[in-house]
Amino acid sequence: MNPNPVARIAALVGDPARAGMLLALMAGRALTAKELATVAHITPATGSRHLSLLVDAGLLRVSQQGRHRYHQLASPEVARLLEGIMQLAVTGSTAPALSTGPRDPRMRFARTCYDHLAGRLAVALADRLVEERAVVIDDETAVLTDRAPTVLASLGLADIAQAQGSGKRPDCRPCLDWGERRMHLAGRLGALLCTHCLQQGWLLQKAGSRTLELTPSGATALRDWLGVRRWQELAQPEAGRG
Repeated sequence: MNPNPVARIAALVGDPARAGMLLALMAGRALTAKELATVAHITPATGSRHLSLLVDAGLLRVSQQGRHRYHQLASPEVARLLEGIMQLAVTGSTAPALSTGPRDPRMRFARTCYDHLAGRLAVALADRLVEERAVVIDDETAVLTDRAPTVLASLGLADIAQAQGSGKRPDCRPCLDWGERRMHLAGRLGALLCTHCLQQGWLLQKAGSRTLELTPSGATALRDWLGVRRWQELAQPEAGRG
């Protein structure tokens, strides 16, 4: 094998600034160039040059959402590469800390994103649907499977016809969460989940605000559906976060 590509990847990962950026992305969240430059303690201009090299080498990928460009690890193989290096590194080293998204913990937990749910709760709902194989997410697409009716029925959605239809709007699509920098669900299904939670009285929305307030009945219903472990993680908003 030609050693040059190996040497190139090693040199890219070996730079302290680029290593800091890559480690910050190991949490699975997507970050902007400015945020990654802050993590690496370099200027935005210098950060952009480093990020271009990482993208060109296939270590990072970039997605556009609105006017923002977000960077993520390009593949699970990149994450495994970094994990291997981390295991060989000095024990106790940690990724740089970084806070993203809304400062208001209530807005971080649950809010509207156009007509669908966003925030930590929305990401947890998406995770559960993926875990149950009711939804398959692949980069920028999401597909409802034949398991979706059964899994959603356990949440009280007996008829998911509203999430399946014709026209330009997709039945389901991933939407990068502003605060979590992980995917929640948009499209018809995302809107249906939001409407259902509001109609059931699980979430309340005040006029003129995107923030959604969790009610006691909502806490009980959503805890039962998400499971105790995932609900405990939600109940500690900043635990283990950078």
